[in-house]
Amino acid sequence: MKKSIGLWQLMGFAVTSFLGTVLHFLYEWLGDAVWIAPFSGVNESTWEHMKLLFWPMLLFAVLQGFFFRDRSDFWCVKLRGILLGISLIPVLFYTYNGVIGKSPDWINIAIFFLTAAIAYLYETRLFFAEALRCKSPKGRIVLLVLIACLFVVFTFFPPKLGIFKDPLMGIYGI
Repeated sequence: MKKSIGLWQLMGFAVTSFLGTVLHFLYEWLGDAVWIAPFSGVNESTWEHMKLLFWPMLLFAVLQGFFFRDRSDFWCVKLRGILLGISLIPVLFYTYNGVIGKSPDWINIAIFFLTAAIAYLYETRLFFAEALRCKSPKGRIVLLVLIACLFVVFTFFPPKLGIFKDPLMGIYGI
């Protein structure tokens, strides 16, 4: 199993990159279908871009979890990787914009792929190290479900904070 970790993580990066890209446009492609809104980007806010990384990483983790169920640290590693990825998106975006100003679209796209790569590399490192002691794997799953619920709720009822504001349209949520 240890030999296949790198391959699994590479597949995870590819799946996340592909699905995240599709999810960026899916809401609009489906004619602003409300049923897809919790999973797809509904505007250009930073929060909506975090969703584009979260959902594919979570989906891949669920699939991967069937094959890694003998690893007690699996959900601890996945939670850390997902948290790192979704945290890096606003950190890199706001840091870059704070230093340079308005960023071109290609940099925003690069930030998405870079954060996905860093998250999967970090997970790979944790899997190979086998040093992570996971006291409550089920607690980690509960935290991921809670984060998923926040992405759903804040799609429809976003707080009036900058991270939720679409910089192009000046709107929050749908």
